[in-house]
Amino acid sequence: MNNQPNNDLKSRLLADFRTSEERMNGASKSALHQIRREALNQFDRLGFPTVKHEEWKYTNVNSLIKEVFEFNAPSAITLEDLAQLESSQLNGNVLYFVNGQYQPQLSKIVSPADQLSITTLAEAVKNTPDLLNQYFAKYADFQDNAFTALNTAFASEGVVIHVPAHTTVEAPTILRFISDARQMNVASQPRNLFIVDQNAEVKVAESFRTLGDQASFTNVVTEIVVAEDARMEYYKIQNESDMAYHIGTTQVYQQDRSHFYSATVTLDGGFIRNNLNIALDGSNCEAHMYGLYFPNGRQHIDNHTLVDHRKPNSHSNELYKGILEDRSTGVFNGKIFVRQDAQKTNAYQSCKNVVLSNDATMNTKPQLEIFADDVKCSHGTTTGKLNEEALFYLQSRGIPKTEAQSLLMFAFAEDVIKKIKIDPLREQLERRIQAKLAR
Repeated sequence: MNNQPNNDLKSRLLADFRTSEERMNGASKSALHQIRREALNQFDRLGFPTVKHEEWKYTNVNSLIKEVFEFNAPSAITLEDLAQLESSQLNGNVLYFVNGQYQPQLSKIVSPADQLSITTLAEAVKNTPDLLNQYFAKYADFQDNAFTALNTAFASEGVVIHVPAHTTVEAPTILRFISDARQMNVASQPRNLFIVDQNAEVKVAESFRTLGDQASFTNVVTEIVVAEDARMEYYKIQNESDMAYHIGTTQVYQQDRSHFYSATVTLDGGFIRNNLNIALDGSNCEAHMYGLYFPNGRQHIDNHTLVDHRKPNSHSNELYKGILEDRSTGVFNGKIFVRQDAQKTNAYQSCKNVVLSNDATMNTKPQLEIFADDVKCSHGTTTGKLNEEALFYLQSRGIPKTEAQSLLMFAFAEDVIKKIKIDPLREQLERRIQAKLAR
């Protein structure tokens, strides 16, 4: 995309699409590209959200749309550069994307092809168009979300993961998205699709990091389909810069007796909006969601979750925790829908926050909409300061105040950290969290 002055980002994006669409992967008359065009038209109609939109009441995108970004900018990133990020050495499938573009020379795939199919979106357009026609943009709704519409319109880079039926993939798959913002403001729009077929099992993590101190913008959409009796663990780890803008939507669709398990951990990032939407469209499903966030400085972290119970006898459990410092702001908006047919639903939601500064702000909005009469549902949220009695007790045992505070905050966060089942990933996060809390 061109790098002209950003007087009107929306108009520039619309013009860029029309000048570049012939170069996009997939024929201009393909079903995929017709979806792109429809999404672009919807983005044109919606425009960027404002604080007048209820879903964006506490998250103002004005600073984002005033920036000038180079989309899919080239990068000469090296292994030495990656060493600066101190990424954990995981035994598994590791794929690198830099400024949205796949880096095969840095990546490795160890799982056998008959157990796990991993292709880039560009490869899937050429080699498995029927698979994309069946799943692409069928779950992540772009009718009411401008950023999802924008991502769908420009979808050309990302990864497609397909786990065949009755397969257990032992090695985790780690997708590392890096914004190389050392030379200029950069932007990318990864589009991911994960399909877990009947009675299959897989673990996938998405990691987002930043190199450099220029501004970056990541607009990512991930669609996940978990078929009957299938099981999936999904982790999203964000450790970006204070100049990073990140808007992500993860849309999950579950069928009968499926099991989805997720954790979203935000260590750093200037402006973060995470949307996690789960549709339990089958009976006897389970969905578990955990979240942890640590904004400081002037960082803004917004987590929106939606759990839609559509069929009976399903269970969802949600726990999000935040620690806020300095002049940071946090948002949690959690919705639970229980449809009329979803009898015998158990749905639980909790959001707990510790605010360490008088200048930090936390906005929470738990919501329940229940249309069935035989259910067990609860939601709640708390926001407060550190437990003064516990702090005094630790100090009375000779522990300095700063260290005592760190111990209490780590104990508060541990409820979520211990839910991460990929051991090297959890251990790395524990070290980073301890280092951040000790600052």
